[in-house]
Amino acid sequence: MLPDRAEAEKILLEAENCNPGPWGDHSRITALCAEKIALLCDDIDSDKAYILGLLHDIGRKFGTRHLGHVYDGYKYMLDLGYDEVAKICLTHSFSIPNIATYIGNFDITLEEQEEVSKALEQSIFDDYDRLIQLCDCLAGSDGVMDMEARMADVKQRYGSYPQSKWDMNMRLKQLFENKTGKNIYEIVR
Repeated sequence: MLPDRAEAEKILLEAENCNPGPWGDHSRITALCAEKIALLCDDIDSDKAYILGLLHDIGRKFGTRHLGHVYDGYKYMLDLGYDEVAKICLTHSFSIPNIATYIGNFDITLEEQEEVSKALEQSIFDDYDRLIQLCDCLAGSDGVMDMEARMADVKQRYGSYPQSKWDMNMRLKQLFENKTGKNIYEIVR
């Protein structure tokens, strides 16, 4: 289950009031990119893609955290009954579904890490998961970014970026270029 578009926008605005920052605009850009790509895919609903993109980082409502934002968003959306959004909150940071590939601080308890790890293992990734992972890599807070530049920025800020994750993100780009028959940057810009 997921909220409708108006409710999703309301949830994001309320979250931004709790923790203002560029993450809200990043979420909006992620949503717009997801919607534009989905419009060119026969098997992906563009409204659903927009909503999932808009709320993928909703865990940031609870403060400036790293892995904590994944966990917080996942739990928050489950509490609201939005299981499809909860899944995206969980999977958006894991193009490779392994908690060890997370880039950033592990700022949740060992029990919470185990919960995230188990939920990832049980998740069956679909094109919505893959689309939001791609669009998260495309979206800055000021607009669409070159994926490789964004990943290089993350690598510089955190000191590493696993090559396997980099390669997977580039495969996601190729997947959606094949599905749409267009260059991703032509679609989202």
